[in-house]
Amino acid sequence: MLGKLTGWEDTIVALATPPGVGAIGVIRVSGPLSIRLVAGLFPGKDLEQQDSHTLHVGVLKEGEEALDEVVVSLFRAPRSYTGEHVVEISCHGSAFVLERVIGAILRCGARLAKAGEFTQRAFLNGKMDLAQAEAVADLIASQTAAAARTALHTVRGGFSRALRDLRERLISFSALIELELDFSQEDVEFADRTQLYHLIDEASLTTGALLQSFRLGNVIRNGVAVAIVGKPNAGKSTLLNTLLNEDRAIVSEIAGTTRDTIEETLNIDGILFRLIDTAGIRQHTADVIEQIGVGRSLEKMEQADVVLYIFDVGEAMSEIVAVREGLMAKGKAFLLVGNKVDAVAVGTVHGGDDRVATVAQVRFPEEVLISAKEGKGIDVLKQRLVDLVLKGEAADGTMVTNARHYEALRKVDESLRTIRTGLDELLPGDLLSLDIRHCLHYLGEITGEITSEDRLDYIFSKFCIGK
Repeated sequence: MLGKLTGWEDTIVALATPPGVGAIGVIRVSGPLSIRLVAGLFPGKDLEQQDSHTLHVGVLKEGEEALDEVVVSLFRAPRSYTGEHVVEISCHGSAFVLERVIGAILRCGARLAKAGEFTQRAFLNGKMDLAQAEAVADLIASQTAAAARTALHTVRGGFSRALRDLRERLISFSALIELELDFSQEDVEFADRTQLYHLIDEASLTTGALLQSFRLGNVIRNGVAVAIVGKPNAGKSTLLNTLLNEDRAIVSEIAGTTRDTIEETLNIDGILFRLIDTAGIRQHTADVIEQIGVGRSLEKMEQADVVLYIFDVGEAMSEIVAVREGLMAKGKAFLLVGNKVDAVAVGTVHGGDDRVATVAQVRFPEEVLISAKEGKGIDVLKQRLVDLVLKGEAADGTMVTNARHYEALRKVDESLRTIRTGLDELLPGDLLSLDIRHCLHYLGEITGEITSEDRLDYIFSKFCIGK
């Protein structure tokens, strides 16, 4: 475990609620002197004599000046979020009042907290490991039920438990192998190689499943970028407005109305889709502004995770086939969406049944068919989008959502393969022990048993100040 950071003995203070006007604002104070400092501003009761996990109503005063009537919550070490003495002061939500209270606490001897310093102290005090601490930031930033559920699962130790069990078993084998080195002349074997084979196989399955989960985990955490592309007047902006249920983009019969990209977010079944409405793509246009818009559309299409290609169902099938082949060649996830089905005739599908379908369904049986203007087929389109992203996977349980964790797990997987190769080649114990240590190192990087002060500062700097 990392040693104490510079300024560890300081008492820190910060606003724990978002800035701005609200009914209540919460100020958090943590450190060895937190109760004493706040007690000096709270003359109505001796807070230093009060029990942990208690609430106290009174007036904060600096000298003879009343600052605010507040509720003070006491949490004594180690039974607190940070593992230190923590005081939370619930004030009225005026920005002026909150600044006055924080200023008074600073004048009593506290200092302003750095970004993420409360959670950083919780980690260093053993209240949570590094994977759990990073999940706190993900939980705060979550915008969907799936993202919140996944982050909460990690905060509660679901991800860490799987790694901790693996790490402890590898440490046990490493210790036995190193013990053999002390008795090398006696030619004894304390570590059962057969059991180590079984452990490596189990660990490889666990690691492989976690690595496989990153694709979906990354989608749940960061959302899916969806570029809505197509020719001018195909109905891209109308579709965006219909999906959002608001007039976000200008709709006109004039081709080329959308000159720049428009981005909005849409939550579908717990997955956040970042919809990007682009300028219509056509090969020849004399309008310089439209040319720039087309260029940006192509750029957004390259950057997107999913491409929704919108076409008029009156277009020739050969053009749509060419578009499909082009998107498949790029390796992009895509949906072809035929729009304006309300403008074509209705016919009977051949095949012996009595189903009635539009001519468009006969011509484009594999494509998603909609009327963006009338809202027809939109629910089907949403479901197809979700199915395209999930690919049959369940968005629950332990998932890797952090790129740092993914890279460390990839190195763990490589180390496990190296250990297995060493077992196959009957490598001596000292070399096997070295390979196991490499694997333990990468596991420790995820949970924080092995890390540096600079790495911690970088990780926690991405948190909000009051957390």
